[in-house]
Amino acid sequence: MNYKITVVALIALLGVGCNQEKNIETASESFTEKDLKMCENSKCPEVTINYVALFGDPEISEKINKKIKNFIFSSLLMGEDTIPTAKTIQEAATGFIEAYQADKAQFPDMAGEYFAEISVNEIYSSKELLCLEMRQYLFTGGAHGYGTTSFMNINPQTGEELSQKELFTDHKKFIAFAEKKFRSQQKITAEQAINDTKFWFENGEFYLPESVGFTQDSLIFIYNQYDIASYADGPIELKIAMKEAKPFLSIH
Repeated sequence: MNYKITVVALIALLGVGCNQEKNIETASESFTEKDLKMCENSKCPEVTINYVALFGDPEISEKINKKIKNFIFSSLLMGEDTIPTAKTIQEAATGFIEAYQADKAQFPDMAGEYFAEISVNEIYSSKELLCLEMRQYLFTGGAHGYGTTSFMNINPQTGEELSQKELFTDHKKFIAFAEKKFRSQQKITAEQAINDTKFWFENGEFYLPESVGFTQDSLIFIYNQYDIASYADGPIELKIAMKEAKPFLSIH
């Protein structure tokens, strides 16, 4: 199988995407079901995967690439499996397609064909932080598909993932600050309970999503469908300007 590779940023030539101190380079790669031999002469569900891959320092890039691929493998899991066993994207996509074919054989009148759209993009890069936005949207039958957006924050010097708590000097104080921003955005007064409107925060207490996205100008928190509200409400985004968040951050 041949990957379609488009180099997005090479440090030595363009100086975009990563910096020299990280000693890693960023490239954009893609994969579709058409790259599988099994789909050459038969119809397969659509599988579209666009993601970044890291090159340069072997140890650091390998760590990051493994995290990216594990997200892709997990996104394509079908059935009751929770831990991916695939070793390559081709293998993970093959498993997704074979699951569809088995379901179609068992339920020939099944309405709609499965499809999967997965993307991993670099949205922020500095000496201290590499932020990846990770999206997946799958349809595997039923009334509608389901998608999520999450973020992965990585120390570009080590390749290790940074937890949300590690990114803030005082996580509790930041959560209190973020709640005020959320209430203002959603028009919930300080006197109202957080769940007085459409939300269903557990135990009626405000909390942030598990991951935070960084851009040059903002911090982004995304509550996916069903996280704190109904599917019909769609993803709910809380955006905080970087200049307001900076006093709480442990990175700069």
